[in-house]
Amino acid sequence: MTTLLAEISRLHYPRPPASPAQIAAFETRVGWVLDEDLRAFYLHCNGATLFAPLPDVNYHLLPLERIVRARVAILGRDEDGAGPASHYCVVDMQDGDYVIVDVAQRAGASLPLFDAWHETYPATKRIASSFGEFLEKALSSGNESFWLDG
Repeated sequence: MTTLLAEISRLHYPRPPASPAQIAAFETRVGWVLDEDLRAFYLHCNGATLFAPLPDVNYHLLPLERIVRARVAILGRDEDGAGPASHYCVVDMQDGDYVIVDVAQRAGASLPLFDAWHETYPATKRIASSFGEFLEKALSSGNESFWLDG
């Protein structure tokens, strides 16, 4: 993660870091604990955009205060019929597509990441086994959604 975070600082658009108190407040609000990769990211920068600043950006890695259940961000409803309560948006791709973590599928120490498109949600596609893997692929994507064909 150290090399990836240094690249974000050097070549992209990071926000100032989150404090440990902000992370603790976030974890209390959502009821789950950040994994090691996400914690390292948020202690380094409380969100970032990759390749371009807002608003002309594909990868908007959300600040802690903007992380909400995917069903709320995508469908505007916080009810079970709108998708699992365990899905949380961590990246807004700015086109109705989100990258989410599923906190119910924590694999050991890592949270897996999934593509969640507004047209098909709550159906998702697994795109990375950890935030570090996602970040590595995103940074080498040339500003493209690396998980999409073509």
